[in-house]
Amino acid sequence: MLGSPIAHSLSPVLHRAAYRALGLTGWTYQAIECDEAALPALLDSRGPDWAGLSLTMPLKRAVLPLLDHIEPLAAETGAANTVVFGAGRRHGHNTDVPGALAALAAHGITATSLPPGATVLILGAGATACSALAAARGLAVTEVTVAARDPARATPLLAVAGRLAMKVTLTPFAPPASGAPDLLISTVPAAAADPYTQRIAARTFRPRRLLDVIYHPWPTPLATAARQAGATVAPGFDLLLHQAALQVELMTGSAAPLEPMRTAGLAALESR
Repeated sequence: MLGSPIAHSLSPVLHRAAYRALGLTGWTYQAIECDEAALPALLDSRGPDWAGLSLTMPLKRAVLPLLDHIEPLAAETGAANTVVFGAGRRHGHNTDVPGALAALAAHGITATSLPPGATVLILGAGATACSALAAARGLAVTEVTVAARDPARATPLLAVAGRLAMKVTLTPFAPPASGAPDLLISTVPAAAADPYTQRIAARTFRPRRLLDVIYHPWPTPLATAARQAGATVAPGFDLLLHQAALQVELMTGSAAPLEPMRTAGLAALESR
């Protein structure tokens, strides 16, 4: 697992639990502190005993020029959170998008459960928001509103929208004066979502469904307010779990043991 900072990552717990359940006694998974400057050398230093890498910020975009092959979803979103080594080549994948869709589906949020012309509001405009945008497309949504804390930094997201053939409306980072989306996806730190949390708690802004990508500490104030207001809430842990399960399958070639991974991950979170 590469990223900076990385010490907080729960991914080693999930992957190691998968290896134990699959009987892969010779497999290891570790967190490695790595920034953009160190990434090329680290990739070059991986030998034939390496099956793959997981990537978190700030590396999901930075890794793309260093890959030999990029699967379509990673190319569309401009972000690869997974590198698989094979036949001397580096293959980039995005498991965040199918992970988000699986997390939503686990709570009954699917393309068929959303109303026709469903509205989606994404908080944030970074790399995770780009994957959230692709997840919205997976829900058969073609138009999304994005609340950007810094609209000047939303250029990559708008490029992703173009590749996905989706329409994005950028808005200031504040809850709208009226109305609420069918689905709210928060990709920002817990504290950054406070304006939305306060409005939801006051019942003046009532999204019907929420995916909050944060998994620790949980529940976030946003998730608590949304659940108390009657919204269906998909936790960030479910996204983390499902994207990790897909990484396990890509790297090992075996079906991921979801329940042992879930049990290990929740136990680790409880001890934090």
